[in-house]
Amino acid sequence: MSDPQSAKTIAFTKVDLPYGWLGNMAPFPVAYEDLTYRTSEALFQALRFEDRAIREQIRAEKSPMAAKMRAKRHAAQRVVVPLSPPDVDNMRLVLALKLRFHPPLRRQLRETGDALIVEDCSKRARGSGLFWGAALVDGAWKGENTLGRLWMALRNDSLTA
Repeated sequence: MSDPQSAKTIAFTKVDLPYGWLGNMAPFPVAYEDLTYRTSEALFQALRFEDRAIREQIRAEKSPMAAKMRAKRHAAQRVVVPLSPPDVDNMRLVLALKLRFHPPLRRQLRETGDALIVEDCSKRARGSGLFWGAALVDGAWKGENTLGRLWMALRNDSLTA
């Protein structure tokens, strides 16, 4: 993972803090296959399933955390393995949809310039946290930061589009 001192770093955590809109728990509805999901987290979790009834249960949840917990209850029926390449592809799709349905976010993303974008999971630095995000350890970011990397790739795509 990149050195946090090499460029400006945007580390996001909770949705009510600066840059919280980058998180999937942020309240930005997205549409997919003619259905609206309250958050990108709900859609992301639903995309791990083929069963339409399970997808609908996830979509119907009122909060993103409830959608995530609903998905966990159906883990045995997942067709997309968490943290797999197809899971990352789904996340890329969800983020792109979030930008499509919320144009001001595209501007905000471009305004991050060349900053390193990191989902700061320092307080939950284990398992999937270190896959989707990174933790600041002894002044350096440790982890895959897949979510941050996807945001930076989308930012670069939007600058060349």
